[in-house]
Amino acid sequence: MLKAPTFRSIEGAYLALLDQASNSPEHHISARGNDANEMIGVSFRLIDPRQRLPYLAARKANPVFQFAEALWYLAGRRDLEMIGYYAPSMRSSSPDGVNLFGSSYGYRLFNPAEGDTVSPFDRALELLRTEKDSKRAYLPVFAASELAVADNPDMACLAGLHLFARGGRLHMVCHMRANDLVYGLLSDVFSFTMIQEYAAVQLGLELGSYTHTIGSAHVNDRNAKRVRSVLAEADARPHPQHFDFPPMPKDTGPATLATVLVHEDALRTNKVRYSAEEIAAIGVDAYWQQVILLFEVYRQIQHDQDDAVSRDVLDALHPGLRWLVGHKWAACATSEGTL
Repeated sequence: MLKAPTFRSIEGAYLALLDQASNSPEHHISARGNDANEMIGVSFRLIDPRQRLPYLAARKANPVFQFAEALWYLAGRRDLEMIGYYAPSMRSSSPDGVNLFGSSYGYRLFNPAEGDTVSPFDRALELLRTEKDSKRAYLPVFAASELAVADNPDMACLAGLHLFARGGRLHMVCHMRANDLVYGLLSDVFSFTMIQEYAAVQLGLELGSYTHTIGSAHVNDRNAKRVRSVLAEADARPHPQHFDFPPMPKDTGPATLATVLVHEDALRTNKVRYSAEEIAAIGVDAYWQQVILLFEVYRQIQHDQDDAVSRDVLDALHPGLRWLVGHKWAACATSEGTL
């Protein structure tokens, strides 16, 4: 069968793409001054999209940003106030210093288009509820008008998301205009599989496969050294790190997201400080408590003067998240977090 190569988790796909782009690229390009190795028309499939985080010490993946960006999308936001706190570099892509436009995918997916009263996301879900085996649940993001902006600093890399309800599961195919394999790929797959799982919960379906397709898959020359470190680590380790992440709770809905975002806002603006015990008492499932724990970790890193994040908060994290923050930030390093 002619289909995308299959991996269980994003880590396997990530390593395979980095290896191919580094060692057997199709082209070497210089787009807008960015020299890069490139492959055209690349795809892969994840059979377990919940395993959306790579456990590679040299990569130093940031789970705080990953969840923040996914929530920013799910909330249909485009403001810099929230996302700029977790990724200050994104501020340079805003034309007005207030909002992002091309990269604010959630704003396009979860808000009605001009002249409409229903969001594309809700319209796609209704289609899947009412039309058996529909092929029409496509959520476009990239707009032709983006090409009309000279030297557009924030052109959408996502073309669109395609949902399929088959055999009691919700599958997704993602169409990317382009992907920076070192940085953008991981964030995109994390957020889009979160959107996929959220949609599956709303439909009462199990999570199916996730297929990611890329027009231009590239590794910028300035990141080549980091790529070599990641690939060397993967080759040298006797066994990959493995942490299964749990499923999204079946009662997750707009009210859940709104509650989590209230606490995110309070932590981002340093209006509250939570202990692990206080977070455990918040009226959301333990799954979403983990996200709030991550936001408290980041609040302490950004706002407190201590040399370390409080141990009770670190100890309450899922082992995989604790491993990741321990490698990302020295303030989070513990005997468990740096194994």
